[in-house]
Amino acid sequence: MDDGESPRTTAARLDGDPSPRTFLFTLTDAGGTVPPELGVVRRLVERGHRVTVVADESIADQVRRSGAAHLPATPNPADELRDWELRSPTSIARATSDSLMTGPAPGQAADTIAAADAIRPDLVVTSSVAIGAMIGAEARGVPFDILIPNAYPLPAKGMPPFGTGMSPARGPLGSMRDRVARAASTRLIDHYALAKTNDLRAEHGLEPLAHTWDQMRHARRQLVLTSSAFDFPAELPANARYVGPILDDPAWATDEVWTPPPGAERLVLVAMSSTFQNHVDCLQRITDALGSLPVRGLVTTGPAVDPGAIRTPPNVAVVASAPHLLVLPHADLVVTHGGHGTVIKALAAGVPLVMLHHGRDQADNAVRVTARGAGVAVRRTASASRIATAITDVLGDASYRQSAERLGEAITRDAESGALLEELERH
Repeated sequence: MDDGESPRTTAARLDGDPSPRTFLFTLTDAGGTVPPELGVVRRLVERGHRVTVVADESIADQVRRSGAAHLPATPNPADELRDWELRSPTSIARATSDSLMTGPAPGQAADTIAAADAIRPDLVVTSSVAIGAMIGAEARGVPFDILIPNAYPLPAKGMPPFGTGMSPARGPLGSMRDRVARAASTRLIDHYALAKTNDLRAEHGLEPLAHTWDQMRHARRQLVLTSSAFDFPAELPANARYVGPILDDPAWATDEVWTPPPGAERLVLVAMSSTFQNHVDCLQRITDALGSLPVRGLVTTGPAVDPGAIRTPPNVAVVASAPHLLVLPHADLVVTHGGHGTVIKALAAGVPLVMLHHGRDQADNAVRVTARGAGVAVRRTASASRIATAITDVLGDASYRQSAERLGEAITRDAESGALLEELERH
């Protein structure tokens, strides 16, 4: 059976149903979202579907390696999102809108319309913030799905506010907290994004929206690429589906050759952001912490940081990349910024975590891990000695590993359920 395919889906394929479809993806290069989104593409290609991907030139090679056809995206005229420099919800909302949502939207709409006219897709699939692609699909009357490669981020009753790292609300005061936060976040993003979104919709003959989030709600399906066992329970919209995580490594790491370092000491994998989050100093403090402990350390810096920027103690190897899916079966602990891809792969392997969350959805991922007893979170500014203490605590308490293994069993079941392909092929 192919990974991510259920017996039911396999039987359907053997019966010749569904027939090959034509899919058009419009994707943005947001770093950690690329491997799971292209993992979806690869699975469809392997099942015999015709897939074309409109994407930034920065990920063109990764698109081609998935087996799909690549069409270049119109360059984003907006400035790069430098979220590590932002200190207030207002500045984050403005920059997110300009850099990820409304800034590239006109180009996305034009690209999606041109590609749809050329290949006549059965379904358009977009990144969750690619609102221009959604508008382009609507303008051509083609249904669209959105990919959400993390915990559910849109306002929903029972879901803690996105980006806050809060636990689920309890009691009337907690419910009030969430109502106020949902209303505030909606007003804030609407202030920066709604008028521009509606202007673009009007250009393409579409009715205006009441709220920016409604553009995502127009999707045929919101495909949430995580496990419901990992996320917190909430009242999601009728078109939202948990379809399990994509556990693929990024293409730039899969060609690496890796063997476990010699020794019997426990192995700690350090995996921080694949995009720059001003985290070199944090990586150094983690490395220094490992150097003070009787462990073997493997630090993977990713494409955003030169391994030579990290001073390396004798018991730690610092490399640009390594295939984490090969490393994790040997690992006793993962230290990470808390990106969804790293967290979910560690848990699927039954490995506990120490998280130094930086921003974005990372505090949300951390609280989902700590709430299940599968790891601990410390401040990103923590000293090397504090990080070493956290590593020692998790390695010294078997309950963290046991909790990670229990959660990992559910995550693996969802990853292998075939729900993703069933949803995409159902149209």
